[in-house]
Amino acid sequence: MRTAWAGSGAAALALLGAVAAAPAPGWTAAPAAGRPYVYLEGAAGSVLQDTLSVTNPGTRPLTVRLTGQGAPVAFAARTVTVPARTRADVPFAVTVSADTPPGDLRGTVRASAAGRETVVPLHLRVSGPRLAALSVEDVRVDRSGTLHYTLVNRGNTLLAPRLAVRADGVLGRRLVDRPERPLPLTLRPGERAARTEAWPDPPALDSVTVRLTATAPGAAPATAAADTVLASAAGVGSAAAALLGAAGATAYAIRRTR
Repeated sequence: MRTAWAGSGAAALALLGAVAAAPAPGWTAAPAAGRPYVYLEGAAGSVLQDTLSVTNPGTRPLTVRLTGQGAPVAFAARTVTVPARTRADVPFAVTVSADTPPGDLRGTVRASAAGRETVVPLHLRVSGPRLAALSVEDVRVDRSGTLHYTLVNRGNTLLAPRLAVRADGVLGRRLVDRPERPLPLTLRPGERAARTEAWPDPPALDSVTVRLTATAPGAAPATAAADTVLASAAGVGSAAAALLGAAGATAYAIRRTR
């Protein structure tokens, strides 16, 4: 009986020792100085720095993995081992790319260890004046009558462009008059988008001026034009037949006058 109690006591002591040696479940990760979230502010092209404090109240070292989401976060070390009853202050940086438009962005800083994850909100404010600028470039019309053009965001804000199309033939005859309508795209600063516009019934034979006007909230209207001659085989054939008919009629009239 005494031997059985001795074995049970040894097992209990071993279990208590294992529990005491385990990492405390109360480890924490938070911005330095006890702030509830990370707040950074800077202009496009800048590198902003802060510190994440990881506290290990346990009795053995704790290995913590650090990541960022929704923002370009770079830690001095992705994995940090924090000694027992110690706080580790881990520097990190957020790089604001040069083409980031002014405004507010949100992300998170994440720390995971011992099967648990702590998420710290990150608020990033990109400073600077907002400039909305849009241009229309490379306008042309192919043989089928399809319109080709390129939209370019020349500013530093996101743009939701709209487009109006007009085409005039010889002597100003209006061939196309499409009112302004939204396009299914957004343009980041510096982004170019090559696009086409269908022209289901272009004239068979005509000299045409096509004019495209693009707009976006806050941006001045941008207009570009292209001149082309549309000449389909049917149109050329009809014109040739008309010319031949006219020439034949003229020759017949001349013969009759003689």
